Amino acid sequence: MAAADHLSVPRQHGLFLHHGIDLGDGTIAHYLEGREILRSPFEEFKRGLETSVVEHDHPSPAGVTLRRAMSRIGEQRYNLLFNNCEHFASWCKTGRHQSGQVESFLHSTSLGALAIGQLMPAALLTGLRLLLKRGLVNEQSRDRARRGLLQLKKLRQSLLNQLESTLEQAEGWIRGGPNNGASNRYGEQSRKLLKAGQSLADELAAVEELEQRISDLLNEQHGPSISDQAE
Repeated sequence: MAAADHLSVPRQHGLFLHHGIDLGDGTIAHYLEGREILRSPFEEFKRGLETSVVEHDHPSPAGVTLRRAMSRIGEQRYNLLFNNCEHFASWCKTGRHQSGQVESFLHSTSLGALAIGQLMPAALLTGLRLLLKRGLVNEQSRDRARRGLLQLKKLRQSLLNQLESTLEQAEGWIRGGPNNGASNRYGEQSRKLLKAGQSLADELAAVEELEQRISDLLNEQHGPSISDQAE
């Protein structure tokens, strides 16, 4: 192992892998689930288990990888589907924000739909990613892209409505709590609502990014997209 290596180590009896970036000084940058990106001693990262190096076809230079990792130390925007430890390590190493574990999960099980609040079917997510990878090669693929944009727009609006409702509830708890929200009970409830709001905001940002990429793909060939026309 060397500086800027993308490392993985088993967690939960091998049920999933935890990922991080070797900083070359005996510490690892990694996204601790539900918390933040930390700089931890190597032994603390591995927890006595065997660590492997994750290889990438087109890795960035070591210096770029290390600068990326260091730039996000302390970040607190963890999201299992859109911003987890593997997303972070892959982005540091390649500049691409992706998670093989999540993609495999969405490809292989119907529970993928449940993981996004039963709002985005795994088939839709998988199909749109394939379109981005392969391009619009015929009218059938262009039609799938147009239909996908309409579904993404509905999903975006649903997420936005949920986010607004959640933030309103949080504001209500903060304003309505004893001593202006100073009690532990009211403070804890508002924190839970704000955390839920952050997760919804993360999912909304990811949906908007996917929507924009599909729209851009259509615009490259056929001018204004169906998403723009539907506004």
